[in-house]
Amino acid sequence: MGTFKEYDRYDGLGMAELVRKKDVSPADLYEETIARIKKLNPELNAVITPMFDLARKDIEKGLPDGPFSGVPFLLKDLVAAYAGVPLTGGSRAYRNYIPDEDSELVKRFKKAGLVIMGKTNCPEFGLLGVTEPELHGPTRNPWNTDHTPGGSSGGSAAAVASGMVPIASGGDGGGSIRIPSSCCALFGLKPTRGRNPTGPEHGAIWQGAVVEHIVSRSVRDSAAMLDATGGADVGAPYSIPLPERPYMEEIKRAPGSLRIAFNTLSPLDTEVHPECAGAVEKTAQLLEELGHTVEENRPEIDGKALANSYLTMYMGEIAADIEELQPILGRKARKDDVEALTWTLGLLGRTFSAGYFVKQMREWGRASRVMGRFHETYDLYLTPTMAYPPVRIGELQPKPAERALLTVVNSIGGLGGNILKLLGIIDKLAVESLSKTPFTQLANFTGQPAMSVPLHWTEEGLPCGVHFIGRFGDEATLFRLAAQLEQARPWFGRRPPGVA
Repeated sequence: MGTFKEYDRYDGLGMAELVRKKDVSPADLYEETIARIKKLNPELNAVITPMFDLARKDIEKGLPDGPFSGVPFLLKDLVAAYAGVPLTGGSRAYRNYIPDEDSELVKRFKKAGLVIMGKTNCPEFGLLGVTEPELHGPTRNPWNTDHTPGGSSGGSAAAVASGMVPIASGGDGGGSIRIPSSCCALFGLKPTRGRNPTGPEHGAIWQGAVVEHIVSRSVRDSAAMLDATGGADVGAPYSIPLPERPYMEEIKRAPGSLRIAFNTLSPLDTEVHPECAGAVEKTAQLLEELGHTVEENRPEIDGKALANSYLTMYMGEIAADIEELQPILGRKARKDDVEALTWTLGLLGRTFSAGYFVKQMREWGRASRVMGRFHETYDLYLTPTMAYPPVRIGELQPKPAERALLTVVNSIGGLGGNILKLLGIIDKLAVESLSKTPFTQLANFTGQPAMSVPLHWTEEGLPCGVHFIGRFGDEATLFRLAAQLEQARPWFGRRPPGVA
């Protein structure tokens, strides 16, 4: 490979420390990263836009003295705008779109000293829990390339898990940091709504469901990055209290004896794989051994009503996204500009009244109040991250009969959306689309911080994460517990076969 053979032994902060001590140079890390991407990416398809020349220029002109100075990094190709570099969002419609300014979060990544090496794959508009866009093709899981790395931050997760880079960016609107972290045995934290900036292009993305952050192999990389990037930007839609102390200090503090509720039942009353349920049960036992009080309980929330509200938001946002393609394309969008399922969901999004949309969004407020009361008793809520281990590539794509239906519906435009609505397809879609990932959306509805922790592997060697939700604004407790779990059951040294 390149010039730094011990690359895999270090997380991002570890590499930054080597750079500060001049044991390695940013150029050494740069060369090794390129060698790893060239070796691993042809099979995994994680990096879809290399930025090697730009990265080299950044190194040559001198990097900011930040916590990650000199550390190789990748950006998810959605929301994270880098001036002069394509931002496709996994969609044919955006394949020629090049933003003319950095997003605020990208500016903060740069200020932290990161060397941005490229963009990573994601599903179209970040819509799915698998990463299989028609534009770029599927990304594969380095633990088993027949399986998905999850989505929508699947390209970033596959790149970090395989050792291309130690950290990469992600965004989470329904689990899109936590799901790929679970699939790829990474640590993935979704921060509190408003913790990281969304400007200058966006305000409340997906009605406030979306928050950007990173996927990482170590807890401390996630903590240090949130210290570096957190805080509102100009015109932010939300203002939340600043943390009491830096998260890097929190991970050095004992969590104390926490009261933790756990549950393995799907909020949709759908099946949960025994491996995923077993991961939670083993974690509950570990938590008790560590001195925490753990009991089986769950908040009194109507999971199916929330699933319907989520799908309503989702379809409404897709309809708006398609409408907003006109200035990008120079004309009104046509069905061939996006994938068939995306177009169908957009048609459905146009069938709702404003009143219905608002009624569905009120479910989020109700859920927030229920969770607020729940956390008067419990510090954290533990569930599986996913209801199933990583599925096979293509397993969740529409079947031939479903594709035929999509073709018919899309050919008749708005009438097709109304027909699907009358047939009761929406309620069925809400349950079926979330049946493999029913646990993560709750924290997006309520804005609470949540994390997936890599504590379990199936007999076949596939990762299964466990999921914790904390009180609104309380990433500190999550980080303290994560650091304790990382010490009790270390995962950093466990690597996918054939990539270490």
